[in-house]
Amino acid sequence: MPKGEIMKYKSTRGKVKGISFKETVMMGLADDGGLMIPEYIPTLSKDEMIELKDLNYKDIALKIMKLFIDDIDISTIKNIIDKSYSTFDKGDIIPVKRFDNNIFIAEIFHGPTYAFKDIALQFLGNLFEHILLEKNKKMNILGATSGDTGSAAIHGFKGKKDINIFILHPHGKVSPIQELQMTTVTDKNVFNLAIDGTFDDCQYIVKSIFNDLNFKQNYSLGAINSINWARVLAQVVYYFYTYFRVANNFEKVYFSVPTGNFGNIFAGYIAKKIGLPIKKLILATNENNILTRFVQNGDYSLSNVVETYSPSMDIQIASNLERYFYFLFGEDSDEVIKKIKEFEQNGKINFNKSEVEQINIDFYSFSTSNDETLKIIADFYKKYDYILDPHTACGVNATLKLNDGETPFINLATAHPAKFQDAIYKAISKLPEEPERIMNLKNRDKKYFKLKNSVDEVKEFIRKELNADTGN
Repeated sequence: MPKGEIMKYKSTRGKVKGISFKETVMMGLADDGGLMIPEYIPTLSKDEMIELKDLNYKDIALKIMKLFIDDIDISTIKNIIDKSYSTFDKGDIIPVKRFDNNIFIAEIFHGPTYAFKDIALQFLGNLFEHILLEKNKKMNILGATSGDTGSAAIHGFKGKKDINIFILHPHGKVSPIQELQMTTVTDKNVFNLAIDGTFDDCQYIVKSIFNDLNFKQNYSLGAINSINWARVLAQVVYYFYTYFRVANNFEKVYFSVPTGNFGNIFAGYIAKKIGLPIKKLILATNENNILTRFVQNGDYSLSNVVETYSPSMDIQIASNLERYFYFLFGEDSDEVIKKIKEFEQNGKINFNKSEVEQINIDFYSFSTSNDETLKIIADFYKKYDYILDPHTACGVNATLKLNDGETPFINLATAHPAKFQDAIYKAISKLPEEPERIMNLKNRDKKYFKLKNSVDEVKEFIRKELNADTGN
C-alpha cells in the first residue's frame, strides 16, 4: 500500500466511490448496480513476496488481506481468519499434490462442505458476524447457487447471531449431495428456496431484488455470492499459498481454474496484479462455454444452459465478469455501463481487435464436453490412482492441452469427488470414498421451500418470513 494511502472501494459503474472495506462488505452489490472493487490494487515487491514464502496458510491470509483492509485492526482480522479455517479437516488447509510432467493439484476443498467456496464463505460468515456485532445491526443474506456456493454459505452462516440466510437453488439441477448439504440444515435462520428454473434464473432473481434499493434497505439485505468483494479477497490468498508450495526462484506458473461465474479466476487475476508470477490463467469450462468463446474469439453471447456432469459450471451469465470488464476497458465506467446495457438488450457483447488481444494476453481457455470429462477422470485415475471431481477434470483437460512438461501447471481442485458420485461411477465404475461429514447427511430431515421462477414470489416469501420474525 503506498505510504499514507487509505484503501477505499468504488463501483465498476462509477457512481459509488470512497467506500470503506466494512461498508463494501455490507453493501455487496453496489447501489448503482455495479460490483465493488478497490480504488487501486496494491503491489508487492520481490522482497515482500520472499517474506511470504515459508508462511503457513493463515499467516499468508493475514498478510494479503491486510493489504485491502484498513478499517479492522490486525488482531481482529487474525482472529476471524483463525476461526474461519479451524473448521477445515486438513491442518495445512490446502494440500498440494505433485504428479509427473510438472502437473500439480491444489485441493482447495477441505472445508465443511468439501467445496472451494468454503475458503471464502467461512471467512465471510465470521466477518459479517463481527461487523454486525460492532454496529449492533441485523442482516438478511440473499444468494443464488448452482450447487456449492449455497451449501458453503449455509454452513458459514447457520446459527449466526442476527443473520438470516435465504439461498435460491434450481430445483432438481444440483447434485444429490449438494442438495442434502443445503436442505438438511434446519437451523431457524436458514431458508432454502428451490426455484423452478435454472441457476441463471436464480441469479437474475437475486440481482433484481438487490436492484430494488427500497426493498434491499427495508429488509437489510446482504450478498454472499461472489459479487461480494470479501469473497474474491479470500480467494486471492490460495493463489499465493499454492504458488509458494510449488514454484522455485520466483519462476512463472500456469493456474488452471474451473470456473462458471468468473469469481474463482478473477481472484487469480488480482493475485497477478499484486505481483504473483503467473504466466497465464487458464479458464476451464464445460459445455456451457460462453467464457471460452469470450476468451478465444471475443464472442460473449448467450446460448441455452446445458446440464452437465459439472453442474456448478452450468452457467451462461458470469456475474463476476463485470469486474474484469472494468480493467479491460481501461477503468472506464461509462464503457462498462454501455457494454452491460448492450448485453441486456441483445444477449451479446461485441469486442474490438485490441480488446480481444488483451483478453488473450490475460487468459487461455478451453471447454470440455461431457464425454471428455468422464474420459479425463478415467485416464487420470488409471494413471495416478487419483480421482478428479468433474469440475477439476475440466481444468486438468485444459492443462493437458497446454502442458510443456517444464512450466509448473497448478490445477485448482474445486470439490471433493464424493459430491458427484454418479459421474465418478460412470467414469471409473466405482464410487469415491465418502468423508464422514458427507456420509452423515443421508438420514437427516430436510427443510426447503419450492417456489416459482418469479421475482415477486421470492420477494413475498422474504417479506412474509421476516415480518413474522419481527411479529409484524
